[in-house]
Amino acid sequence: MILKTLTLIGGMLGAATLSQFPEFTQQYMQRLGGQVDALSVVIQDFDTSAQKASLTREEALASMGGTVFLENRRNDMRATIARHRKLEDDLSALRGASPIARISMPHRLRDQAVVRATYDTFRPALPFTLEGALSSVIGYVFGWAFIAALLHFLMWPFRRRRPARF
Repeated sequence: MILKTLTLIGGMLGAATLSQFPEFTQQYMQRLGGQVDALSVVIQDFDTSAQKASLTREEALASMGGTVFLENRRNDMRATIARHRKLEDDLSALRGASPIARISMPHRLRDQAVVRATYDTFRPALPFTLEGALSSVIGYVFGWAFIAALLHFLMWPFRRRRPARF
């Protein structure tokens, strides 16, 4: 009996935990979209500067050299462009998938900075917070009372009348 109870509790905890994955991926996608937008602005600014100098992106990156600062800046821009491409691919794949399909895509939640930021501000979809639990209890009591009263009212005509006792 104890083993069945423990496995039931384990199953319920697993279900409650994994049931949060769709909400977590939704919040992750929102943050990921913000990152992609921010990196797009940086890359667009770089591309605009390159075009003003009649250079392609690669030519502009290649021309950044000669000093430690410019070489560091070139490496930073290449890393930014690569990160943007990776995040954009992940975002596109996640947006194109249904919430159920996203369960098979944890590998698309690979940007550790975005995962950490999402986790730090994550609010569960199930009432695992104090206010959520309190709201659930109040909702349960009101729902139970409403249905009980409704059934009592609907069943009233069909009740047997007890004969009076003398």
